[in-house]
Amino acid sequence: MAQAHFSSSSDFVREIIEEHMKTNRFQGRVATRFPPEPNGYLHIGHAKSVCLNFGIAAQYGGTCNLRMDDTDPSGESLEYVESIINDVRWLGFDWEDRLFYASDYFEQLYQCAVRLIKNGNAYVCSLSADEIRERRGTLTEPGKESPYRNRSNEENLHLFERMRAGEFEDGTHVLRAKIDMASPNITMRDPVLYRIKRATHYRTGGQWRIYPMYDFAHCLSDSIEKITHSICTLEFENNRPLYDWILDQLKLDSHPRQIEFARLNLSYTVLSKRRLIELVGKGSVTGWDDPRMPTIAGMRRRGYTPDAIRNFCDRIGVAKNDSLIDMALLEHCVREDLNERAPRVLGVLRPLRLVIDNYPEDQVEEFECFNHPQNSAMGSRKVPFSRVLYIEQDDFQENPQRKFNRLGPGREVRLRYSYIIKYASMVKDEQTGEITEVHCTYDPETRNAPPPDGRKVEGVIHWVSAEHSISAEARLYDRLFQVANPLGEEGDFTKYLNPKSLERIDSCRLEPSLKGAAPGSRYQFERLGYFCVDPIDSSPGGLVLNRIVTLRDSWTKVASRENK
Repeated sequence: MAQAHFSSSSDFVREIIEEHMKTNRFQGRVATRFPPEPNGYLHIGHAKSVCLNFGIAAQYGGTCNLRMDDTDPSGESLEYVESIINDVRWLGFDWEDRLFYASDYFEQLYQCAVRLIKNGNAYVCSLSADEIRERRGTLTEPGKESPYRNRSNEENLHLFERMRAGEFEDGTHVLRAKIDMASPNITMRDPVLYRIKRATHYRTGGQWRIYPMYDFAHCLSDSIEKITHSICTLEFENNRPLYDWILDQLKLDSHPRQIEFARLNLSYTVLSKRRLIELVGKGSVTGWDDPRMPTIAGMRRRGYTPDAIRNFCDRIGVAKNDSLIDMALLEHCVREDLNERAPRVLGVLRPLRLVIDNYPEDQVEEFECFNHPQNSAMGSRKVPFSRVLYIEQDDFQENPQRKFNRLGPGREVRLRYSYIIKYASMVKDEQTGEITEVHCTYDPETRNAPPPDGRKVEGVIHWVSAEHSISAEARLYDRLFQVANPLGEEGDFTKYLNPKSLERIDSCRLEPSLKGAAPGSRYQFERLGYFCVDPIDSSPGGLVLNRIVTLRDSWTKVASRENK
């Protein structure tokens, strides 16, 4: 299983765990968890956390739970739960029988809240949300205590029971921890633990009218599951004292250690779930699984492999400070993986008709083409060749530019796996002047004979037989945004969306071996890029291919900048 593949490099998280192993802090146990909120699909940032939590558990012979932190019925759904389960499993990880839900602990969480009230550590506050915010104070000014802070334990218990019974409207009361309104950490200034929310939960229905806040439910869920290391992202660093305070006040047997690491920020996209929801809601993308989205579902549909994503997460490592990772590194990892596994095929995205004048009209040859030039185990296939072919429009220029080494007047090129051809003439549309057809002659003595045995020519271009090729739609995907950090720019982030992030080409021609290609199968179109058969929109009668990534590898430039 993939969780057995963990990083061999050390990092500060593993150093902490190593120290705990030496001191026997958790009796030699390592138990982690991946605890997403089911209010959206997972994205590449979540993949980093998945790999870290499952990887550490595997490395130290421990366990990793999958838990839905479903404490807010607004926006949570079974659709999101199922997508999370599918994505983590697709990434290659297995939680065995340890799939949990915070909603399963609602009664235990409620009883913990009752204990805090009885101990004088929590009170029911009747201030509005705005009033609580106004009294919170600032980094330089202490907060103001609630006028309801000194209610008796009996009154607090009575009100809390009535809150549970559904006697009050939303916003009427909240349960707050009684800590310190003058604390330098604003999080510790009597934070809210429970709120009234008369909403239906996707799992518990209308059973509850009060729901625990994330900070309260999360630490207790970790304790209930006997987690040893609660690994979370850096924005929870200020919440760690509250995490510890709740567990200390309740004197629970299990007290995990919270460790924060830098979240993943990826250039030319956004990894804020709220922003991703906005993109989906506004129709800026076709859905959570749009191949331009940084979601696991979108990347899977586009053709990324779980191996490439895990390798990317391993390469970026675990840091203490936030940084912006260049998209080029992720694309490099995808190329690197696909280069090993993707069979090579011939496809023409923008066909230009090419006629070989001196080739027999009724003749058809078959050329043996390797499926992978460096891996003979992947075998070969036969590709038909005939008098009329399709080549790429970009592979012909009427007036060749400097350094253009493909076909043009007075030029020769080799057709991949076959003959050398020489330009003869062209046909143009009388009205538009567009080149519609190119005529050439071929040298039959040059069949698949490159130097040193054959004649040297400057360029090699790909082709498909017009008669035998099959049609397809190609979707060429590019960066979702035009700027590296759209959330760091002024104004509405959606104005930086890349209008050229998707180009559809419905006139592509492919070699016949792709007929009936399975949904999700991946190929390298020689000279063009890596493509995946779209698993949603493709059908036996209409092949749709998503460009996964181009052949251009710009990561070397990124690496050189990082090494300076």
